[in-house]
Amino acid sequence: MTINDLDEVMRIDHASFALPWPESSFRFEIEKNECSRCWVALKVQQMVGIMVAWLIVDEIHIATFAVDPSYRRQGIAQKLLAYTLVEGLNSGGKIGFLEVREGNLPARRLYEKFGFEDVGLRKNYYKDNGENAVMMNLENPDIDMLESLR
Repeated sequence: MTINDLDEVMRIDHASFALPWPESSFRFEIEKNECSRCWVALKVQQMVGIMVAWLIVDEIHIATFAVDPSYRRQGIAQKLLAYTLVEGLNSGGKIGFLEVREGNLPARRLYEKFGFEDVGLRKNYYKDNGENAVMMNLENPDIDMLESLR
């Protein structure tokens, strides 16, 4: 992900979330946050997915992650998540962490496929509707399995 990608990044973010990130947040992640790892997924030169993750000490924290709604259910999310986790592990990460809307069952199933487990609940976390956030950890990730999903 580069600054030149921001228009498309914002398009996907707005199409995917009720509370999208402001452009300034993506700009900060790309230009200033040394912990940040920012990627896009392309399909025939069309941006179809976005990922921002943070590598903090030994934790790979998925900050935001989305696939263009018209490209969902094509394995793009799986490949982007696997790529992010493998890159994080190769850079010193040992565990994964994320928060996901309690009602976002497709995302939760994807994370469970990767070995993430529910570890807690943040009550009324999302400001738009008061939905809870499920906190999920990935302990002892299997890099060979992740490589096979990439």
